[in-house]
Amino acid sequence: MRAVLQKVKWAKVTVETTVVGQIGPGLLALVGFAPTDGEETMDYMLDKMIRLRIFPDEQEKMNLSLVDVGGGLLLVPNFTLYGDARKGRRPSYSTGAAPEQARTMYTRLMEKAAQTGLETAGGIFQSHMEVELCNDGPVTLLLDSDRGF
Repeated sequence: MRAVLQKVKWAKVTVETTVVGQIGPGLLALVGFAPTDGEETMDYMLDKMIRLRIFPDEQEKMNLSLVDVGGGLLLVPNFTLYGDARKGRRPSYSTGAAPEQARTMYTRLMEKAAQTGLETAGGIFQSHMEVELCNDGPVTLLLDSDRGF
């Protein structure tokens, strides 16, 4: 599983003209899945996302987590995180999970995120989404469950 995390003042996802998910201060996470990802992978990545100490404390030092500040989590499915552009000019997506498997994993990740008690919102799998955000910092991190980066 891979994720691109952005600390945000607010973020929202629109499909056609309808806002389908939005949060106030918190994290926007673009998430992609590999065929080998399972429950343990999702648990690891979700825990990493919500417990990363990237929010400021009283001294403005990045020392607090999403859990500590009670922020929102907006999870947006993004298969292109498994795009491989090393050869040619058209990325290959062969290392990502197949659409139905990824849909199941995304749905399960949303369920797990909702169980954290944090404000949780999401996009709509396999739809054309417009994502708007106000990046705070900016703070942007890449996470990979295989720890490749």
